[in-house]
Amino acid sequence: MWAFALGSGLTTSVGLHAGQPGQPPGQSEWRQFRGPGARGVVPDDAATLPDTWSTHHNVAWATDIPGMGWSSPIVTGDTVFLTSVVSDGDVEAPQSGLYFGGDRDAPTSVHHWNVYAVDVASGSRIWERTVHSGVPQMAHHLKNTFASETPVTDGERLYVSFGNVGLFCFDLAGQLLWSREVEPSLTRYGWGTAASPVLHHGRLYVVNDNDGQSYVTALSAETGGEVWRVDRDEGSNWSTPFVWEHAGRTELVTTGTDKVRSYDLSGELLWELTGMSSIVIPTPFAEFGLLYIASGYVGDQVRPVFAIRPGATGDISLAPGETSNEYIVWYQRQAGPYNPSPILYGDIYYTLLDRGFFTAHDARTGAEVYGRQRLAVGAAFTSSPWAYDGKIFALSEEGDTYVIRAGVDYEVLHTNSLDEFTMATPAIAQGSLFIRTASKLYRITDGE
Repeated sequence: MWAFALGSGLTTSVGLHAGQPGQPPGQSEWRQFRGPGARGVVPDDAATLPDTWSTHHNVAWATDIPGMGWSSPIVTGDTVFLTSVVSDGDVEAPQSGLYFGGDRDAPTSVHHWNVYAVDVASGSRIWERTVHSGVPQMAHHLKNTFASETPVTDGERLYVSFGNVGLFCFDLAGQLLWSREVEPSLTRYGWGTAASPVLHHGRLYVVNDNDGQSYVTALSAETGGEVWRVDRDEGSNWSTPFVWEHAGRTELVTTGTDKVRSYDLSGELLWELTGMSSIVIPTPFAEFGLLYIASGYVGDQVRPVFAIRPGATGDISLAPGETSNEYIVWYQRQAGPYNPSPILYGDIYYTLLDRGFFTAHDARTGAEVYGRQRLAVGAAFTSSPWAYDGKIFALSEEGDTYVIRAGVDYEVLHTNSLDEFTMATPAIAQGSLFIRTASKLYRITDGE
């Protein structure tokens, strides 16, 4: 029974790099969760990237990473950044597949919240910083960690969020520039936090949906000072927000169980809609002038996908029986994923479902290209898929990556195994794939 923006949880033809001003084109850098435009797609200059690997084949290096964390690695310049939390006591191992464990209790041992900088060329740790040590005040889901939020960088500074601890800004040499404490909040059943911060034009946007008082806030990236904060009538969610730049305006899109809400950059509500599932995790993204949002908790009958055109105001929810309206271009009632964010590649919108099914729809119309296809019996998926060189990649919790041919015909080309549990979404940069498993960070490079 769970989720993650590791999954889940960041930030168009217009606004492809909306969350990352100045990000170089191509595959040189990967500065946030799911990379440019929060889409998980590398442009067509990616033919040199690997599509086969194992624990020894096409591995440039594998570096041990202490502790636990399902945050994604990010890459800027010659450095990979990632986070982890190390416990002085025993840590409960995650279990593959859906987990219905009920309420969670906070650990009683001292934990250490760490940030790591790893050299791209060698895999050696350049620096590491402990930003907080203490006994956690809140719990987390068995399949969550205290380090599930993915950092973000502008190429000059690194911004790190540890949901119920705080926000921290470093220069790339590891000097702490500012920090901001976050008041711990209760989450549903003690499942913890996971939504990653978004960076846009000198501001850091953070959504904190919890079972106390949820809110969205804009912070100065330079100082950490609060620019504005808006309370939200929401319970716990784990979806990373998305900065949507289009010809008309720039919007901060947030998804939630009660409502999807879009704000302008001063925090004023622009539009909203109802109709999501009861747990919301996938990250929105945009392409073809449309915004794509989805949620799909496996226990719900309604697991929707919406494609939305720009310019909306007010409540744009569908009336009963409707599948489109003035601003909702298309709607699928039962096509949304639970944990993995969908991916749009070429003209097709692909969905990876947690229990190992894969679907494809026309991105402009929502028409089915092909229905549910089984990737593997018994496999479970939390990591979001990625795409390059005419292929879609789906990484299972068991550490197996299924390589699927992109296009109108479903075909699994091969499977690559790292033989270790993983839930983190990889990063792609400098002709390499960076995959985080439970204990290691791999740099996968063709020809190694």
